[in-house]
Amino acid sequence: MSVVGDLRTVAVHRDFRKLFAVRLVSQCGDGMFQAGLATLFFFQPENMATATQVAAAFTVLLLPFTVVAPFAGPLLDRWRRRQVLLWGNLARVPLAVALAVLMATVGVGLPVYVLALVTLGVNRFLLAALSAGLPHVVPRAQLLMANTITPTLGAVSAVVGAGLGVVLSRVTPEGAVRDAVVLTVAGLFFGAASALALRLGRDQLGPEERGLPIGQAVAATLRDLADGARWLVRRGTPALGLGVMGVHRFLYGVNFIALILMSRNLLVDPTDADAGLAMFALLAGVSFAGNGLAIVLTPIAHERMRPATWVAVCLGVGVVSQGLLAVSHAFAVVAASAVLLGLSVQGAKIAVDTIVQRDTDDDYRGRAFSLYDMLYNAAFVGAAALAAAVLPDVGWSALVFAVLAVVYALTALAYRAANDRAESRLPVA
Repeated sequence: MSVVGDLRTVAVHRDFRKLFAVRLVSQCGDGMFQAGLATLFFFQPENMATATQVAAAFTVLLLPFTVVAPFAGPLLDRWRRRQVLLWGNLARVPLAVALAVLMATVGVGLPVYVLALVTLGVNRFLLAALSAGLPHVVPRAQLLMANTITPTLGAVSAVVGAGLGVVLSRVTPEGAVRDAVVLTVAGLFFGAASALALRLGRDQLGPEERGLPIGQAVAATLRDLADGARWLVRRGTPALGLGVMGVHRFLYGVNFIALILMSRNLLVDPTDADAGLAMFALLAGVSFAGNGLAIVLTPIAHERMRPATWVAVCLGVGVVSQGLLAVSHAFAVVAASAVLLGLSVQGAKIAVDTIVQRDTDDDYRGRAFSLYDMLYNAAFVGAAALAAAVLPDVGWSALVFAVLAVVYALTALAYRAANDRAESRLPVA
């Protein structure tokens, strides 16, 4: 059934419509807020011209996904989820306004990083609360359908918000006001989402029973994650899959930051921030085309080879992508490399998802994917630190890309050998 048809099915429930409205408005504000931060951090003439500045900004943008996400569930088992949606969105209003004031007066600095980090951290709780509240507003038989369409349409709303943010920044006069307007309007969306949450009952979204005290819940989460990690290592193939994707994400992160810097400082006039933003958008679109190619090719590859073999092939594609960049920074070469790297990272991820789902017992599968998310985002944060140390401000270094190509090749060889040994120890199905 189509997304529209599924939405019609679940939208007959009044309380679902209320919760869904909170999601759409909140995530539209998220998209606008994050687009505003990205533009301010990376594509203003006075901001983010160096590898160190870009790396610091990426750390702020990704750290909440790494640190906060694993603990959202235990805390939401203690807190009323409707209240989280109400007060969480409301709290983001003064945070967004404070950021707007800072951007209009003093520009990017430590206070901006801190406020952005807090705002994005709150967002992780809001997204978790929206998902945790869903079983309370739709029948059990329609829960899978609702879980499928609501994050998808929420992501669409975030993209719409990001687009509105970009348009708003383009029509606002240049100067300090432009820096503040998008974040202020995002704050208005957060306030509207908070008001919409009032249409739901205080206890309507649960939890029906309070979980452990917060301190015990956090400690239990840490123990569960550690126990899950030990099980995955003993099992072998899922741990190797997570490990190889961590390395892949790390190398991709270095490349991604290099792409921002090249778009900003090398491929266009460094003083023309709008041209830099347009160049990065073009190259990001090219890279996403590689993601789409992976979606087409991966099922075909799985008919002819094991998922682990396809992971190694994708790492080989990564070797080629980095080898091209080591030779030249001409636009055509950079674009070709972006397509190949998009194919490499997305194809490997699909295969690793399959391996983790196939080889992990159901009792550990949730923890496996929690660890997956943590490792995936932590690797990007680590990549930001490395990029700050090794990349020049123009983003291109033949030596750096040659080293990345070698690391991709060694990772492919090591993964293939280790996975063959691990598969030989798996119980026969």
